Amino acid sequence: MIHVRLTNSMTKQKQPIESLDDKKIALYVCGITPYDAPHLGHGRCYVTFDLLYRLLIFLGYNVTYCRNFTDIDDKLLNKSEKEFGTPFKFEVIAQRYIDIFEQDMRLLNCKKPTYEPRVTETIPEIIAFVQSLVDAGNAYAIEGDVYFSIDSFPAYGKLSHRKLDGLCAGARVAISDKKRNPLDFALWKSEPEGHYYKSPWGYGRPGWHIECSAMAKKFLGSTIDIHGGGMDLIFPHHENELAQSQALQAEPFVRLWAHNAFVQIEKEKMSKSLGNFFSLDDIFRQFYPQAVRFYFLQHQYRNPLDFSLHDLASAQQSYKKLVKQFTGVNSLRCHPEPVSGSIIAEMLDFLKDDLNTPGMFGVLYKHLDTIVADSVLAGQVKYLLQEILGLTLEPLLEKELEITPEIEALLAERQKARAEKNWALSDELRDKLNQLGYEVQDKKL
Repeated sequence: MIHVRLTNSMTKQKQPIESLDDKKIALYVCGITPYDAPHLGHGRCYVTFDLLYRLLIFLGYNVTYCRNFTDIDDKLLNKSEKEFGTPFKFEVIAQRYIDIFEQDMRLLNCKKPTYEPRVTETIPEIIAFVQSLVDAGNAYAIEGDVYFSIDSFPAYGKLSHRKLDGLCAGARVAISDKKRNPLDFALWKSEPEGHYYKSPWGYGRPGWHIECSAMAKKFLGSTIDIHGGGMDLIFPHHENELAQSQALQAEPFVRLWAHNAFVQIEKEKMSKSLGNFFSLDDIFRQFYPQAVRFYFLQHQYRNPLDFSLHDLASAQQSYKKLVKQFTGVNSLRCHPEPVSGSIIAEMLDFLKDDLNTPGMFGVLYKHLDTIVADSVLAGQVKYLLQEILGLTLEPLLEKELEITPEIEALLAERQKARAEKNWALSDELRDKLNQLGYEVQDKKL
């Protein structure tokens, strides 16, 4: 098989993707907790792993891709309580945002995974997994709650490269005085009689981390070749997932951990608490989804993406030009093992080297004149861009742009500059509006 190298978060080194069977790859990527609209960070993560999925399929691997939905969680219960006056409408909340998520993924042209399990559909497997940990001495039950004992797993902290002395509980539940160790984490949360799901420890619901271990085992088996997600999941989620799964087996739980970096706003991680949050729906109102995908792919997945509307507008203009270059070109399937040293080979070599999309685009733009002058080569490059990068390269239909508060402020600022005959500032603001996709037509003062 043709090897692809990815950076393993555990070793911090690039390594070839390996599996027990060279033709089969088991890929697990942590999905969303559907309590709110998907945001730019979700978009970047799932475009990244869609790129990996597409590349592996193109290279001849048989990929089984599993991505879950955490459809029961504290955040969902709280939102249900706030919206309906009861926590038991959480499934209504979950379905609403799953529908939005799936629409957003279609707009970004992300392929559907092989499996998309939900926590609520995997309760028997989760309970059985927790019971196995209790039986093995890796977990303990107290008053209906079940906790994983990190003291029973000496390798705890290996993935996140953290020492136990410096760790904080940091999970989605508050520190409990029931725990034997403050870092022990919940596998099962007790609830009043009749609430949620019946278990050997009484009624309750799963903790956050156990779900992925149970779903990964159910759909992919004991060993996952690639486990992916955002870097924010390395600790505590993936660290805890590794501990509870590896505790029950001698064979490796995960061969390679792959994580994409954050989307940042002015060098800070995008988050609702900081007020620098952009939902995908917000962005799609102003920009074409394919241009957003192109924007994500312009950045190597392991580097933080410092987001700005200005940069996205520039990417959209670049994408429009790229579409124009390939309009009328017939897509031609290219071979996964092209002639060494050819343009196609150079582009693929960058993609196989830790999904180096900036390097691949560098080759594309360096040789663009040569590519478009050769109908066969142009067709093969178009195929690569469509099938691996997931860019449709379909002409973007012009649409009426929404006048957002930000645009209104820029227009008002420019009007004032013109009234004051500050032509330099007026031109600067006009250029900025043009980059954002707005054409300004002036009237005589």
